[in-house]
Order: sequence, then structure tokens, then C-alpha cells
Amino acid sequence: MPQEIHKTVARSSLLMRALPDTHVDAIMSQATWHHYERGETLFMQDDPANAIHIVLEGWVKLYRMTVGGTEAVVSVFARGESFGEAVALRKLPYPVSGEAATNCEVMHIPTNVLVQLVKRDPEVALSILSSTFTHLHGLVTQLEQLKAKTAPQRVAEFLVNLCNRTDGECTISLPYDKVLIAGRLGMKPESLSRAFSRLGTYGVEINKNSALINDIEMLRAYALDDG
Repeated sequence: MPQEIHKTVARSSLLMRALPDTHVDAIMSQATWHHYERGETLFMQDDPANAIHIVLEGWVKLYRMTVGGTEAVVSVFARGESFGEAVALRKLPYPVSGEAATNCEVMHIPTNVLVQLVKRDPEVALSILSSTFTHLHGLVTQLEQLKAKTAPQRVAEFLVNLCNRTDGECTISLPYDKVLIAGRLGMKPESLSRAFSRLGTYGVEINKNSALINDIEMLRAYALDDG
């Protein structure tokens, strides 16, 4: 992915969007950009949280190992989403491990960069707080959708939000492991498979690890239909 596209995705993330424009360039100039292969580790549970992360392309999963030695996926993040703010700014260790669920590009913002900005400009702290509340509101909205939307509608909205355009057609790369998507949307893998089949009526074609949306506007209308 070209560097300019990297920057565009980073700027559109919830975290960067909330920051004053005067500080965005300074943050971007001190951030690092990394490519991770599928299965590669970003950080391990209990490592010091010394950076905030923004997914530029692909998927990253956060997980914990249970007492029985099995992996429990806590969350999954896709393009344009940030994570790690709370523990990094409080200088706490990571409570989870991070792993590339697909080949992915990730931007890392050193914690000390934001901390220094907060000390110099209290507006940065207010912006980060605003970003946190917006993220929390999004989680509440997701919970409401679990009750108000059908499984195919939730999948439809999920796919539309991953599109890098607002109309026409779009192809989206999905994780190899569809269990990750199902877990993020609060459904079982078999329910996800049925939802994908149902969305064929609305121009969605699933081919292994990609989804082709033939008409973004039509799919969005279906996702928002209160029926």
C-alpha cells in the first residue's frame, strides 16, 4: 500500500480524527509503519504497552489464553480502527496478545509522543477523551443492533463499513478464519455462513477470503431497513 494511502487511512481513524489538525502531522512524522504476515505477533500479554496502534490494512485480533490453554478472541480490528489507547496512556502492560489475523499493515504511535502533546496542549487530552466516548458509544450501538437487526443485516452493515468508497462496487479482503468475523458480530460461524448466502440476493459474492459487493448503496439500504 502506498505511503499516501497509509496516511489517508490513519487520518480517518477515530483517534486521529479527534485530534487537533496542528498535531496530526507531528504525530504522523514520529509514528512507525510495519507490515505483518498472517500469524505474526504484534505484542504479547503482559508486554509493556508502549504504543497505540492503527490498522491500515488487513485484520488484527486480540486474544487471551485460558487456564485450559485454549485461545479466547477478545476483539478484532480492521482497516482504520485503533486500539491500545487506554493501557498505553496509563503505562499498563497489555492485558491481551495481538496477532495479525491476515497479512496486514499497522501504524504504531509511541505512547510518549501523545503524552508529551497532552502536557503541552490540554485540548489533545479532551480529543482523546472524546474519541474514547465515541468508541464506547459505538459498542453500545453494536449491542443495540444485536437485538434490533437480523444477522444478515448486521453482516451487511459490517461489510459496508469496510468499503473504501460510498457507492458502486467494492471488493473487501476478509480473514481466512470466518470465526473471527462471527465473534465480532455476536453470532455463530454457521449463522455467518447463512447470512452470507442471504446477502447474495443483495449483490454480495463471497469467494474464499474476499467479498465482492456489486452495489454498495443497495446493501447499505438493506442494512438500515427497519422493515
